[in-house]
Parts: sequence; C-alpha cells; structure tokens
Amino acid sequence: QVQLTESGGGSVQAGGSLRLSCAASGYTHGSYCMTWFRQAPGKEREGVALITIFNTTGYANSVKGRFTISKDDAKNTLYLQMNSLKPEDTAMYSCAARRYAGSCSLRDSEYPYWGQGTQVTVSS
Repeated sequence: QVQLTESGGGSVQAGGSLRLSCAASGYTHGSYCMTWFRQAPGKEREGVALITIFNTTGYANSVKGRFTISKDDAKNTLYLQMNSLKPEDTAMYSCAARRYAGSCSLRDSEYPYWGQGTQVTVSS
C-alpha cells in the first residue's frame, strides 16, 4: 500500500520561506517520479515541481528560481524548499508519485498516488 504524508505547511509573510516534506512508504522511492502539485480555492490543480529517478528536475514557470525540489531515497522522503514566497503561492500543496516509465510530467492525471496535502498561506 503506497502512502504519502506531507508536512511543513503553514502561514508566512510574503518574501518568507517554507520547506515541505513528503514521507513515502509502500514502494521503492528511487524508481518513481515524485511531484509536487498545488491547488488554490477556485483554481485548477497545478503541477509545481517534479524530480525523476535520475534526480533531474522540472518546474512550473511560476516557481522557477524560487522553489527547489529534492529527495532523499534512503529516507523515502521528498522535499520542496520554497523561497521568496508570494501571496499567489497560497494553496494546498500535495505530493504525488507514479512509477517511472521513461519520463515524468506535471500532469496530475498521470499520478495514481497522492498525499492528503498541507496548506501553505502567504500573506502580503
């Protein structure tokens, strides 16, 4: 049974930083695409950042240069370091996983495994 559990969300002022974590169990972390998504009220879910089994990364344009995704395969944990936060970053952040099959993407329809989410609120 694959389980993903996020933590690290909270409330910060604009310009601040947060580090999200996603603890995974039930599968071999190193053979999966790992991705962070977010969804703000009234908006569609957005892929934020991904990391492949080769530790290559990809980011949405809206977070490039501010967010950094990383993972520790030994701990089966995924991270998202978020710097220079803006009010528009306010959303529920969720991690997702799928078995690597040649590539990874930011399309949420491709991910069968999801965490419950952690709320990030950025005030101006």
